[in-house]
Amino acid sequence: MDQTVVTATADRVLGSRSSRRLRAEGKLPGVVYGLDKAPVTVTVDYAELRDAMKTKAGMNTVISLDVDKLGEETVIVRSVQRDPIKRLVIHADFLRVDPNHLIKVKVPIKLIGDASAVTNEGGMVEQKLFEVEVEVSPLNIPSEIEADLSMLTLDQGIAVSDLVFPPGATSATSLDISVVTPVITRASKMGLDGEEEGDEGGLDAGDADGEGDSSSGGEE
Repeated sequence: MDQTVVTATADRVLGSRSSRRLRAEGKLPGVVYGLDKAPVTVTVDYAELRDAMKTKAGMNTVISLDVDKLGEETVIVRSVQRDPIKRLVIHADFLRVDPNHLIKVKVPIKLIGDASAVTNEGGMVEQKLFEVEVEVSPLNIPSEIEADLSMLTLDQGIAVSDLVFPPGATSATSLDISVVTPVITRASKMGLDGEEEGDEGGLDAGDADGEGDSSSGGEE
């Protein structure tokens, strides 16, 4: 699998003032860690990193980080920190990965298929889980895991155990957790209750009318 190359500078100066200066220059401070090696502080070009992650894999994109003095490190972006007010990315954590060892990553869930078995009965589809943790080789991380809505009925939801994982990937999320559930809307429930009550009321009314006619006939 081809890896996107991102250049980095090692041993940046620590401190909030230095980090602000780097960000003003379009740079992003970060740290590389993992695989029982010492962590290394780095600086990357923010635009270059952003472009490298414009793939279906997103945060799970495998990157070849070309660090001066250290050579290339195979990494994924494990997490980013954002400014709490401006929501701008201010720091990135790069996790070293070994293609020969499995890692755990979170993969988005994509809904596919037809949920008419639920919607035709007045129900709605509610997605409970939007990403699932997967254990997989770094070079075979799926961009998404599909949940087939055609499996959904008013009596049966979709759990993690119902998802289909690609070869070599297994769920690191509990298989019992709900992914999608059917929901009966209040209006639909009231409609169903109303129909049932109406049917019963019609029978009662008919019985009452019949008794009334008999009584009237008897008095006459």
